[in-house]
Amino acid sequence: MRFAIKTRPEHQTWAQMRDVWLAADQIELFESAWNWDHFYPLTGDLAGPNLEGWTMLAALADATSRIRIGCQVSGMIYRHPAVLANMAATVDIIADGRLELGVGAGWNQVECDAYGIELPPLRERFDRFDEGVEAVVKLLSQTTTTFEGKYVKLTDARCEPKAVQRPHPPIVIGGRGKTRTLRTTARWAQQWNAITQDPRDWLDLKGVLLEHCARLGRDPGEITCSVNVRLDTADDIGAAVQAAAGYREAGADLAIIGLPLGASPAILEPLAEQLAPLAPPAAVASPA
Repeated sequence: MRFAIKTRPEHQTWAQMRDVWLAADQIELFESAWNWDHFYPLTGDLAGPNLEGWTMLAALADATSRIRIGCQVSGMIYRHPAVLANMAATVDIIADGRLELGVGAGWNQVECDAYGIELPPLRERFDRFDEGVEAVVKLLSQTTTTFEGKYVKLTDARCEPKAVQRPHPPIVIGGRGKTRTLRTTARWAQQWNAITQDPRDWLDLKGVLLEHCARLGRDPGEITCSVNVRLDTADDIGAAVQAAAGYREAGADLAIIGLPLGASPAILEPLAEQLAPLAPPAAVASPA
């Protein structure tokens, strides 16, 4: 099993998050680091601070040198797909080819109501998501793109300069919707991410993903299957490692450890030491 970290941009400062990512960049066990795409906090005081995800990624792309970076996941309702494609290409250039392009359909009613962003009914939201993912992939991989969808229309559209990673940065789709999300994952994604209750729940969802892959003729081995594991406090590292071990037995490729709110860089070395027995030998190395 491979490992990553996730920091929540709510109720903490830029310096706190930056310092954690810089420390993770020096620990070989952690292959990637993630934030989220929200404008309001998701816990505690909703009137509290929450840093914006993509501008943060651009800064962290320049500050780090090894670790892959991503937003888990970008709400398609927040940005036109062409805008998102251009943002992704630029961040991947800043990162020298380390971006993981996370996308999801979006869901946060509170943020949408506050900002006047339309949150369509579920079916339309996923129709928009399907078109949006296809448009982003084409813009990042083709010289020009003409796309005539119901919601996305592009005419000889360019996205230049292109991302470093070709044909495009890996597409990471987050979600557990069996009918739509997992079908779109099977069609377009290089990684599927889920927040699940336990390994049995995760296995059930993966089984559906495999069915979609079979129907579409997609090799499921091309898709990294990841899962989020929450670490509530520095005293709970053992419980988080045990949870990761359960998902490893279920066949998960990547465990993304959600760090405690306001965690300091000091948590990373003991976390890496306890996770190391679950990782392939080549992934285990001392901090640089």
